Amino acid sequence: MNTELIIAVLAGCGGMIGWGFSEFAAKKAVDTIGTISSLVWAHVFGTLILCALLLLRILTTNTFEGLFLSLADFSLLLLFGALQAIVYYFAYKGFEKGQVSILSPIFSSFAALVAICSILFLGETIHGTSMFALPIIFVGVLLINIKLEGLRLGRIHFHAVPGLKEIVIATILATIWTLGWNVFSDGKDWLVYTTLLFAGMTVSAFLIAKCASVNLNLVNRDAHKFLWWVALGEVIGYLAITVGYANTTHTSIVAILSGASSVPTIFLAQVFLSEKMTRIQAVSSLLIIAGIVLLSIS
Repeated sequence: MNTELIIAVLAGCGGMIGWGFSEFAAKKAVDTIGTISSLVWAHVFGTLILCALLLLRILTTNTFEGLFLSLADFSLLLLFGALQAIVYYFAYKGFEKGQVSILSPIFSSFAALVAICSILFLGETIHGTSMFALPIIFVGVLLINIKLEGLRLGRIHFHAVPGLKEIVIATILATIWTLGWNVFSDGKDWLVYTTLLFAGMTVSAFLIAKCASVNLNLVNRDAHKFLWWVALGEVIGYLAITVGYANTTHTSIVAILSGASSVPTIFLAQVFLSEKMTRIQAVSSLLIIAGIVLLSIS
């Protein structure tokens, strides 16, 4: 395994663990203080963590390399931040309405869409296992919205699980964001760009709160620990994927492995939130995860 491939795999795993932990903590946060307040304060805390890391690097290396950006790059960073804030708004809204252990695998399927676009438009080569993995993910997403009634009669009813609409919107927007961020962050300073990305998300989150007339002061002490956990998970996830995109050409590996964030999310939700799934939902979740893993192996 060459160095570039190792970086891609480690970056993807970092995104998976960071985002998986973040999604679990986000469910606890939105249940406590609501979607928009969680969106704002989690990204405020995340921006503070990244600013501290950036300041530490400046003090230890005595260099300001990478801090001076063109107006075009700075504007695009704000745009990427705004788009990702919208992604999180819909994702958090979905988690607030439904079970995170069911919705997270659907959200994670954006990795398959990224892989398809990379193959069709970015010139990546598709291998034999990928031809099986993509249909597996599709079937998993389809089955997770099936309700079986009267098995002997073979009646199958499709129904929308709570929060599905919001998660589908978040998934589509996440796909667009990931493809754009892969191209934009190529060869860039990963820490500077991630920090400014978070700053853009924070500003956008405040604007969303302003438009929705949400009182951001109503945050109890119990919510703070969950918000810090969300922030820490997101910082780990974004730093990891930005390193992967900036230093490798393996877009699909980074995206797909990081897209398997539903693995730690489901485990944490089952253990700590006592969320329960039907058998068919459990099987469909495993299909989505298996498809993502199979894609990464390919």
